[in-house]
Amino acid sequence: MQKTVVMDAFPESALRYRRGYAVVAIDVIRATTMAATAVAMGRRCFVVTSINHALELASRLRNPILAGEIAGDMPSGFDMNNSPAELAARTDVERPLILLSSSGTQLIHNARHCETVYLASFRDSRALARWLISESHPRIALIGAGSRGEFREEDQICCAWIAERLVRAGYVPQDSKTMDILNRWGHASATDCLVSRSVDYLRRTGQIADLQFILEKVDDLDLALTLRDGEIVTATPAVLPSPHIPKPAIAYRI
Repeated sequence: MQKTVVMDAFPESALRYRRGYAVVAIDVIRATTMAATAVAMGRRCFVVTSINHALELASRLRNPILAGEIAGDMPSGFDMNNSPAELAARTDVERPLILLSSSGTQLIHNARHCETVYLASFRDSRALARWLISESHPRIALIGAGSRGEFREEDQICCAWIAERLVRAGYVPQDSKTMDILNRWGHASATDCLVSRSVDYLRRTGQIADLQFILEKVDDLDLALTLRDGEIVTATPAVLPSPHIPKPAIAYRI
């Protein structure tokens, strides 16, 4: 049987891949970067789809952190925005993270009934690709969360990085859209996402620290993340620093 990979976007797209696919949810700016950062630090991470869902879950956990945004704004009563840079600076790793976002956590939630659900970001795309290849899933769907009806560039790049490795391992693009995205972004650099409206939003709202964090931490984690009962956990046996030689500092203008 020929193994295939397809790229798609938006939370509702997950419903198309409930049967026969391993689904990878991608929201580089910023939900899946948040999840990777939390788990890599040893923090438990749960995803929710609404403020009420977050508050209900918080009532069942010990001293959780409520983190996230709706339409870019941190909800009243939450502890922090959807900020991986801020999360990485915290030392209270014993506190579980409850994560809410406009698109990313909606996508992860919609994919919960798919056969297998993974998460990816710039931090762990290479490690996840290796894991997917080792698991030999026959069909893989890489889905970007998107925002305001757009398949954002940062998510296309992350999808394409993973797809490029899958194709080299023998997978075949399932459709022409997948091939087009792969050809455009398969060898892109992280800084090619600077044209994205998501990046414009971070600039306009003074959240440059998150942009710097995302651009500077590329393939620095050797882990694969999966969804189990609403919690983001490692599919790999352990969370280890990536063994590869660190990349030189990136020169870019933000």
